[in-house]
Amino acid sequence: MMTSREVVIRTVRFENPDRLPFDLSPDYGSDFARVYMTPSPDYRPPSGEDEWGAVWKNLGFSVLGEVESFPLKDWADFDRLKIPDINDPRRWSELEGAREQAADKFLIGFGISLYERVHFLHGLENTWLDIFDAPEKLCRLIDILVEMNLAAIERYAVAGVDGLFLLDDWGLQNSLMIAPDSWREIWKPRYGRIFTAAHDNGILTILHSCGYIVDILEDLIEVGLDVIQMDQQENMGLELLGERFGGRITFFCPVDIQNTMVRGSLDEIRAYCRRMVRCLGRPGGGFIPTWYMDPEGAGHRPEAVNAMCEEFLRISQERYDGKNSR
Repeated sequence: MMTSREVVIRTVRFENPDRLPFDLSPDYGSDFARVYMTPSPDYRPPSGEDEWGAVWKNLGFSVLGEVESFPLKDWADFDRLKIPDINDPRRWSELEGAREQAADKFLIGFGISLYERVHFLHGLENTWLDIFDAPEKLCRLIDILVEMNLAAIERYAVAGVDGLFLLDDWGLQNSLMIAPDSWREIWKPRYGRIFTAAHDNGILTILHSCGYIVDILEDLIEVGLDVIQMDQQENMGLELLGERFGGRITFFCPVDIQNTMVRGSLDEIRAYCRRMVRCLGRPGGGFIPTWYMDPEGAGHRPEAVNAMCEEFLRISQERYDGKNSR
């Protein structure tokens, strides 16, 4: 019987785990443990000022906030930007003993976003304009974030972290937020640097990105992304995702959080779980079921969350002939 850590790693590497790995609601359990920088330079407070000087305001209906005052409105302010010290020892206090506390679970450490952090500092419209008007200045800021991630990877590797998790929502409902060619020119090589460094240190790579990201998923695979954590799939299509990318990247997903989980009946949710495993996974691995950690904010009924979690567990038991090491 495999440990949680072994099941996750074998799933990501398509090496025939003995069950599906899970990251479900607390009532159903998880094969994952997490460790965080304290504080993280990528922390998004529901309200108040973050380390960079961005001022956040709570949205009022969820745990999320949005930036209402940007510290880098103009590039003339760059030299006055407060850049957090990634090597401050206090930031890494939770790393001590994290591997032991995780026991046999897959341990995730969190990095710093390359796109969202830029527009949290500079504004989304400014970021889009500077792709064309000031690409050198934009890249200078992104490269600071890359270097911070490289420093984090070194510390995570020493501490025995298994996976590096980045968060960058790149998609609108039916397209990428920026032209794919611009993404390839500016962001692709910088993700590549981070993913290469992680792999060189024995760490798997995980990216959360929602919206329509089909246009860059091939590129992310090319530069070394191991796992894509997407909370939406219906806007791209499970069949399309599976046909184009299945077997080459691991999908780490709940039932689509905007559609089926909100509007579907319990039977429709269960059926969608089965479609996900069939389309996105492969016999050797490639699919990790999860849940959305703010169900109330997303409008997910408790009975819908339970139906999803129970169905994923049932599918695993059926698929692996009841052999479950949990």
